[in-house]
Amino acid sequence: MRGRRNTLPAVLAAALSVLPPGRRNGYSHGGPTAVTDDSLSGAGGTAPAPDRPEPPSTSRPGEGGAHTAAGRPGTGSDRGEPRQRLRAWAELLRVSALFSVPGDALAGAAAVGRRPGRGTALAIGASLCLYEAGMALNDWADRDEDAVDRPHRPIPSGRISPAAALGAAGVLTAAGLALAARAGRPALTVATGLAATVWAYDLHLKHTKAGPAAMAAARSLDLLLGATATATATGVRAPGGTSAPDNVAAAAHRGLPACLPALPAALVLGAHTYGVTAVSRHETQGGSTGTPLAVLATTTALAAAVLRESWGRAPARPGATRVGTTVNANADADADVKAYAVAVARRLDAGPLGKVTDPVRLLAITLTGAYLRTAGPPLLHAALNPSPPLTQRAVGGGIRAMIPLQAALAARAGAPVTALAVMGLVPLARSLARKVSLT
Repeated sequence: MRGRRNTLPAVLAAALSVLPPGRRNGYSHGGPTAVTDDSLSGAGGTAPAPDRPEPPSTSRPGEGGAHTAAGRPGTGSDRGEPRQRLRAWAELLRVSALFSVPGDALAGAAAVGRRPGRGTALAIGASLCLYEAGMALNDWADRDEDAVDRPHRPIPSGRISPAAALGAAGVLTAAGLALAARAGRPALTVATGLAATVWAYDLHLKHTKAGPAAMAAARSLDLLLGATATATATGVRAPGGTSAPDNVAAAAHRGLPACLPALPAALVLGAHTYGVTAVSRHETQGGSTGTPLAVLATTTALAAAVLRESWGRAPARPGATRVGTTVNANADADADVKAYAVAVARRLDAGPLGKVTDPVRLLAITLTGAYLRTAGPPLLHAALNPSPPLTQRAVGGGIRAMIPLQAALAARAGAPVTALAVMGLVPLARSLARKVSLT
């Protein structure tokens, strides 16, 4: 009997030694807590994006195969980790919103009457760098707030460290200023003001009443950056509509005044940005009905302003008096009547939207309609139901609406090719927005 008692423990010990590691008692080493990895909290820097859950495990229960590469031919952790890190940076920088940036410089170039050139390309590069710097700095500054409201963001989830985000913001800012400097001193001056506005907004102004105004100023300065870089690099249009070599030196000497023709377009884009920023302040808690309604009214007014300014530059007919020209007080009554009749006839001929047979005017009307169609319905839905998801959708619609607005501004300035090029960014922005959130 005593021999049997000594033999039984030995047999059990041998049987247990045959079992593979991690299968004893149904848990991996370390007890039950080892298989309850809280991936959503970001422990260990492996939190998946909220809209991209981890693929289901193909291993048997208890083997922990979801976290190891053993037993998966051709899929090692050295491949999955760079992909996850790349996605984390894409979320931090909100790369899906990048396509709303190049249109600023292109619309600015059209506003000063120039074709896009080297200066425009440098302005686009500088704008992209400064925009991404603002995104990284924004998440760095909001890391404590996001830990409560949006723990899935890259920094609170642990996928990107705060130091890395702050360092990226600094590097991108320096790169943006360097590119602007290549376009000339006036462009560097505007870019410096833009960078200062971005940093001031992210570090302090966003939580004050001046936040929407600061963000609007940043977008306006971005458009003026494109106008300044284009005008000072290629010269300004001569009074007769042509540009001479002397105008290049004159534009560089005049500097910032060269971008003054783009100021109305910059104000329109800034007003739209102000509204989007005001709505975004309620995207985490929701509950605001008046703000989306006010922004919807502003959007409609901006569309009307774009159309109205488009038709105020129609060329005068030979021998006809321009609309709004004051008739000489010493002229006889017949001349007054004739001038008034010509003005009325011209207004009736143009109509409230001008001659729709003009391809450029028709393009401007179409692009303005696309702007209203993109921004309007989400704002209305957010006003009727001010929930966080609908408010976030309204913010995303406002960001996407910047592209057709930029295209409409370019068409209004008489640059249909530039307008169509800007609208070509819409499919790219839409496809990328399905993978990376705009907000």
